[in-house]
Amino acid sequence: MNVYVESNFVLELALLQEQSASCEELLSLGESGRVTLVIPAYSLAEPYETLIRRRNQRRRIKHALDDELKQIARNASYADRIDRFEELTALLISSADEGVRHLQNVLTKVVGVAEVIPLDGPVLEASIGYQQSHDFSPQDAIVYASVVSDLRGRSPDDRKCFLNRNSKDFDDQVVVDELQTHRCKLLPRFDSGLSFVVNEIG
Repeated sequence: MNVYVESNFVLELALLQEQSASCEELLSLGESGRVTLVIPAYSLAEPYETLIRRRNQRRRIKHALDDELKQIARNASYADRIDRFEELTALLISSADEGVRHLQNVLTKVVGVAEVIPLDGPVLEASIGYQQSHDFSPQDAIVYASVVSDLRGRSPDDRKCFLNRNSKDFDDQVVVDELQTHRCKLLPRFDSGLSFVVNEIG
């Protein structure tokens, strides 16, 4: 069974979010060869943008808080309470840095297991069309164009599903119907996706 995943799959694993256990199970199924994980190349790069942006935002917050704490520390009645807040601001940076390091480990693991859909000219050209016809963001259009491009090259007899957490855009009847023409089921949660996959492969 071909299981398509996207950027949020990587982020779930990297940030240990609520559905990360299901993503770990799906990764294990891929490692064991019971399913074929498939991911767009773009979805391996996009999480970096998300985490680097978050790290930069936290650095700005830390600098702003540090400046405020310096002002507060000038008041003798608050000086002895500053330490706990300095630990908090340090946590902002250390957690962001740890997220980036964990992402690098996750990417290494995912690339070693999954088939990667190249980001080529035809995919980019198709993504422009999907921005207009499906009202996708450029990012979602690239992911969707990658998945559809790969589906067209698969046997119509293969079982397939596309798991994601972007239900706001992908969970649309037009998208559902289009994927269904390739025998690909859309599932907008990784935990429900895992249940579907396990049931399908027996």
